[in-house]
Amino acid sequence: MRRPSARGPVVVVGDTLLDRDVEGVVNRLCPDSPVPVLDETAHADRPGGAGLAAVFAAAQGAEVALVTALADDAGGARLSTLLTAAGVQVYALPLPGATPEKIRLRARGRVLLRHDRGGPAGEPGEPAEAVLRLIADASVVLVSDYGRGVAGHPALRAALAATAAPVVWDPHPRGPAAVPGVQLATPNESEARDLAKVAPGASRLVTASRGAQGLRERWRAGAVAVTLGGDGALLCHAGATPLVVPAPASAEGDTCGAGDRFAAAASIALARGALVSEAVQHAVAEASAYVAGGGVAAALPPPVRTPPTVRPATGGERIGAAAAGALAAEVRAAGGTVVATGGCFDLLHAGHVATLQAARQLGDCLIVCLNSDASVAGLKGPDRPVVQQGDRSRMLAALSCVDAIVIFDEATPDAALSWLRPDVWVKGGDYAGGVGDEPVLPEEELLRRWGGHTVVVPYLAGRSTTDLIEAARAGGGMPVTAPSAGSVGGNRRSGVERPSTEGAR
Repeated sequence: MRRPSARGPVVVVGDTLLDRDVEGVVNRLCPDSPVPVLDETAHADRPGGAGLAAVFAAAQGAEVALVTALADDAGGARLSTLLTAAGVQVYALPLPGATPEKIRLRARGRVLLRHDRGGPAGEPGEPAEAVLRLIADASVVLVSDYGRGVAGHPALRAALAATAAPVVWDPHPRGPAAVPGVQLATPNESEARDLAKVAPGASRLVTASRGAQGLRERWRAGAVAVTLGGDGALLCHAGATPLVVPAPASAEGDTCGAGDRFAAAASIALARGALVSEAVQHAVAEASAYVAGGGVAAALPPPVRTPPTVRPATGGERIGAAAAGALAAEVRAAGGTVVATGGCFDLLHAGHVATLQAARQLGDCLIVCLNSDASVAGLKGPDRPVVQQGDRSRMLAALSCVDAIVIFDEATPDAALSWLRPDVWVKGGDYAGGVGDEPVLPEEELLRRWGGHTVVVPYLAGRSTTDLIEAARAGGGMPVTAPSAGSVGGNRRSGVERPSTEGAR
């Protein structure tokens, strides 16, 4: 029997979708067809599928890593941002095609229509060695299968079969069978019936029991818990008599995500040493409270009630997540090397250009991750940036060494990098903290998730946006002296060099 590790993270493996709830009011019918017209009042984006399970696990205070596949499009970029903001470490595999999206149109808390898009599932790319080590060192692994290929990846299945961590398998009718020996499988009623090929019985519990027994034998699983909605769950494990775990109280509400909440809660309980029966009882209580409390709308951040910010579309097809993702996919498909760098690039100067030119020579394209105005203000203070993001992105796009620009709002480019998965991440300057003369960059561990690496390129000494601004305010020219704390090369305080978030800013 597998025993949980006390040290590793909770690892979620599976397919992630981009879910969007569009809330509105209906006051009239469409004049050309007798259907209601929904006037949008708010919308909310969130990770769906395995991403939602990972967010739920992270909300319980666990260290969570998500192994999933992300497409090279704006939807993939949005998912990476949402997951990173929720505290989830993203280990992304390449996903051909478009991000799968699930859009629910709602009025007064009820779903009027669901619109799915994103095309058929593509074959996910190969996981890096860091992903396989992650699964091996996990405290528990939750496979959240949504039938789009991640759970069927041969390399991942081999790692799942070999790990010493307990494995929880949340199946999908279009997905593969669980790897042999999982500690707990968590199908719902219809999934258990269909996967075990059980005909409806005389009662709901009889059918669920037959489905659970059939799956347990077929998959050689330690236990199978069939979720029964508001009636709780039926647990089939060692022994002939199944255990019925009733829900604390019957509650009506939005059940979207309840199965993910159940599986995440059971996984965390197992990681913390609970027996399977205890984990299932905890999961039933968690899922019931989740539905009673308002479901996904109450569990995740509130919807956006103002129109989303539309960044300037100038700069041809080189600015934005769609442009950056398409370029990265094209270069990778041709066997090329994707290079990325990042920074504020406020008051573009010769030091910036030198770093960008050096970075471009390291591969077949250069993508710049640009701090948004909000990100710069958070890092530098309310008087920065001097140049707004629209103009900064246009100036970068005008440089022949820059192939695409993606703007990010966070303090670090981690979310953008997790989605772009560049082969090389470049910073300008010298960094202390390595062994001997070897530099250590803050993003180095992140790049290992997909087999990328970090590089430091030379910079022009004395070029500094901060010094340039101070000189301009003093009425002088641009100083060319030793790098200051705001220079491209790094922070110097009390004679000690430290990694800087300034980068090529």
